[in-house]
Amino acid sequence: MSAPILDVAHVGKSFPGVRALADVSLQVAPGEVVALVGENGAGKSTLLKILSGDYRLDEGTVRIGGAEVSHASPLEARRAGFRLVRQEPEIVPDIAAAENVFVGEYPRRSLGRVDHGAMRDAMAAQLRRYGFKGLVDPEQPGRSLSPAQTHIVEIVAALKPGVKVVAFDEPTSSLTSDEVERLFQLIRQLKAEGLSIIYVSHRLKEVLAISDRVVVLKDGRVTGNLMTARTNEDEIVRYMVGRELVHDFKREETTRPEVVLEVCHLSSRWHRDLGFSIRAGEILGFGGLVGAGRTELAKVIFGEYPRSGGTIRLLGRERDIRSPSDAIAADIGFAPENRKAEGLILVRSVIENASMAVYRRLSRWGVLSDRRMVEKVAPVIRALDVKTPSMEQEVGKLSGGNQQKVVLSRWLAAGPRLLILDEPTRAVDVGAKAEIYRLIDRLAKEGMAIMLISSEMPELLALSDRIVVMNGGRLSPVIEKKDATEELVVSYALGKGMAA
Repeated sequence: MSAPILDVAHVGKSFPGVRALADVSLQVAPGEVVALVGENGAGKSTLLKILSGDYRLDEGTVRIGGAEVSHASPLEARRAGFRLVRQEPEIVPDIAAAENVFVGEYPRRSLGRVDHGAMRDAMAAQLRRYGFKGLVDPEQPGRSLSPAQTHIVEIVAALKPGVKVVAFDEPTSSLTSDEVERLFQLIRQLKAEGLSIIYVSHRLKEVLAISDRVVVLKDGRVTGNLMTARTNEDEIVRYMVGRELVHDFKREETTRPEVVLEVCHLSSRWHRDLGFSIRAGEILGFGGLVGAGRTELAKVIFGEYPRSGGTIRLLGRERDIRSPSDAIAADIGFAPENRKAEGLILVRSVIENASMAVYRRLSRWGVLSDRRMVEKVAPVIRALDVKTPSMEQEVGKLSGGNQQKVVLSRWLAAGPRLLILDEPTRAVDVGAKAEIYRLIDRLAKEGMAIMLISSEMPELLALSDRIVVMNGGRLSPVIEKKDATEELVVSYALGKGMAA
């Protein structure tokens, strides 16, 4: 085996009250793809932030191409050859795609002027080289980029000259199957060019399809270093969680007669003449392809997007919901798909984020009571086993799974009658996913009506009491649990059997 390009040796990192990494060693050779897996909170994000220069390690060493970069700044880490493709790319909205690629490293002309032409040409050349020609216009403003285009911009930025190691952090969480295959083709190309690649994902089928080795982290320690060709999902999961997991989550029906939500003839920019109902204790699943209109429907019901017609009734009473505050007043909760951009204020604390739906209840004469906030919300956070050094920790510093638990704790504290969950286990590890399934089941048993949007077929089939499928802003006939199959859901998602 060739000498490693990336050599991480005995790295440790602690935060107040938390040992994030302990004696972690990892090597990646030229042309090797190493998958890094583990439950949320296992230390994957901390390790990536050390490699990218965002965090300083407490002990151990990091070498890239033989040069020690143990205490590199973000700029020094980039110049040493480490590049990170983030799960949620940080795009500057008011500048062009090419400027986003070169932000902080703009090419200059004489007299120090930025050379915009050189930036455009360099980005266009990278797009051609890596199979993205025609998918992004270098002059396209950042704010108009689709999720897939933002990932392309992030990838092109990572692959600028000098790259030696590329780390992909949950790169497929918002991609279609075709976009995933295009990404895999790129990774194979980079591997053939001799780059070292770290692939972080909770999707074990992808891990087994693209990696050469799998390194498993648990509680900040390496518990497994497995050759991909000689392992399988079950073995990886055992190293991740230290126990066997039940693959097929099963729940008893808890539906009650009371109708909580009734939508009649709802129309909007994305929908026409939709009707459905959800009863107390029922989980109504919404299937469909990306872009079918499911997220938009959730936001119409929650008052974030306007509706052009139809009625929404909660517990038999018609509600004129024009804003999220109207929805919360009507006892509706919403956990959005993009938790970082829409569900959390990353620079605020865990307890502040978890309290947002009940601020009015916790205030007296317009002043928020910290004591009442702790009394009311802290027990909910503890019940969900949110891994945080303190309630005052910035929520942006938590792992993805723990951030999702904070979003859910907000609505547990509020106790809505209807809870809308949009992709509740997106980018969540298998252990945290099982916890979230149990939580959703518990809420249904307690009588909460749940609108579940999920693109994961096993999840949709396991959790839902009934399923409707959206295609082009229309809904399929209701599928009862006993009749629900993957083939039927996919058929409706493709528009087969849908009313014209």
